[in-house]
Amino acid sequence: MKYPFASDKVAGVFAAFPKTERQMALALRDLIFEVAETTPEVGQLEETLKWGQPSYLTPETKSGSTLRIGLAKGGGAAIFAHCGTDIISTYAASFADMDQIEGNRAVVFHSADDIVPARLRLLVHHGLTYHTRKATSASV
Repeated sequence: MKYPFASDKVAGVFAAFPKTERQMALALRDLIFEVAETTPEVGQLEETLKWGQPSYLTPETKSGSTLRIGLAKGGGAAIFAHCGTDIISTYAASFADMDQIEGNRAVVFHSADDIVPARLRLLVHHGLTYHTRKATSASV
């Protein structure tokens, strides 16, 4: 595994997902770590649990808003962002009708083919740099 789990508790949540959803969730997790690695302003990424879901924070730089991975209510896996941000809506506007969007809080995936890293990198980057970008646009 390229990115070891931060704790046994986080690993246990992934292990408890049904097989198909676990594979999708692990692909989303890898993508979050890959984007963080290639985005210097993110700093050290923290993996923890929030609301029982694997969550990804930027405590060192405070550059981003929390991204979470979990099971979607209607089935499948999802990546969640704080509903008070424009992370999901910006992504949805950029890629209209290409993914299943749940309001302003999640993008849902029903199969591994639904996860398109080239598109999702924008969503993850937007989430991990959310506060930095908001601060920059406010000062302009």
